[in-house]
Amino acid sequence: MTTPAPRSRQRWLAPVVVVVLSLTVGASLLARELYRRPDQPADDTSAAQPAPSSAGAGAESGTVRMSDDAQAHPQAEAVRELLVKYFHAINAKEYQAWTSVASAQRVSEQTPTNWKNGVRTTKDSNAFVYRIERGAGSSLRVLVGFTSEQNVADAPTYFPEPCIKWRLVLPVIVEDNALKIDSVEKGPPPEHEKC
Repeated sequence: MTTPAPRSRQRWLAPVVVVVLSLTVGASLLARELYRRPDQPADDTSAAQPAPSSAGAGAESGTVRMSDDAQAHPQAEAVRELLVKYFHAINAKEYQAWTSVASAQRVSEQTPTNWKNGVRTTKDSNAFVYRIERGAGSSLRVLVGFTSEQNVADAPTYFPEPCIKWRLVLPVIVEDNALKIDSVEKGPPPEHEKC
């Protein structure tokens, strides 16, 4: 036969349970905020924002959308204008326009012929900036997603698909008093998936 717990132990049990539950809830909220994905606004408890799906929106129509987080960055509008020009140059196959928004280093890595061959059937759309972060010095790191449609023969050899959703960090630097998209670091291919 078990005997009931003394009355003094029962009195402190309820407050201890309340404190432990409160700490657990607080730690959970803190962890959610710390580990929130960059593309997920702080007040959004759902999964990451879905990328737009229609090929006619985004960069193709001359717009680049931004998350609330990216829009809050002091250079958001300058970055948006840079990306609109960048994607327009690719979609219009205008090498000179592309060189006006690419860094000297990036331009030196692509001859006009190689660049035109690389984008000859490309149509980029649905550009969405998830985050803008400060990089080294005055540079920025822009996390951007977009959809790229092209002939399979012109797709990357490691992912021969007619439609690819890309998500990558574009380094942006100040060169000649203007923002320019710099060379992407060598390494594994950026995050990508079939449309």
